[in-house]
Amino acid sequence: MRAIKLTLIAVTATFAWTAAADAIEVKKKREAPGRPNEVWAVVSDFCAIKDWHPAVAECEQIEEGGDTYRILTLGDGGKIKEKLTGTGDTSYSYEIVESPLPVKNYKATLEVNDDDEPDRVQIWWKSEFDADGVDDAEATKVITGIFNDGVSGIKAAAIEAYDKREAAAGRKVSKGRDRADDDD
Repeated sequence: MRAIKLTLIAVTATFAWTAAADAIEVKKKREAPGRPNEVWAVVSDFCAIKDWHPAVAECEQIEEGGDTYRILTLGDGGKIKEKLTGTGDTSYSYEIVESPLPVKNYKATLEVNDDDEPDRVQIWWKSEFDADGVDDAEATKVITGIFNDGVSGIKAAAIEAYDKREAAAGRKVSKGRDRADDDD
C-alpha cells in the first residue's frame, strides 16, 4: 500500500511540474532615455497604467483583505481585476484575478533597469500564463499586443520626461529623434 501511495505522489508531482513547465511566456522590452528612478516614477503607481497604456481608460485601486488590487476599465468597456503580488525598487508583480482576456493563471512583472549605455534604461514586461478558451498562439498574440502597446507607451512617457529634464537643465532637446522601438 505504501508503494502505491508513493507512486501516486510521484505521478502527481511529475504532472504538476510538467503543467507548470508548459506555461506560455511573453516578454517585451523597450529601451528609453533616462535613469531607472526617473522612468520608474512614470509607471510605479499601480494605477499609473491608465496614463501610459492606450487600452486602459480608467483605473481604480482598492484594498481587500490587506491586498492591493486595481480594476482596469478598457476603452471597449471590458474590466480586468489585478492583484499586486510584489514590489521592488523599480518593479512590481501582479496576477490577473478576473478578466475577459483569453488567459488563466496569469502572472506578470513590470520592471525598469539600467541599460549598458549611460542615461538609458530597459523597460521589461514579462508574463507567464495558460491559454483559456483559445489556442496558445492566439493567447500569445493577445498578450504580445497588450505588452507592445504598453512598453511603447512607457517609452513615450520616458522620452517626454527626459526631454523636460534636459530642457530644464538648459541642454538642447533633440526633437524628432529616432523613437523606433527595440523589440525583444
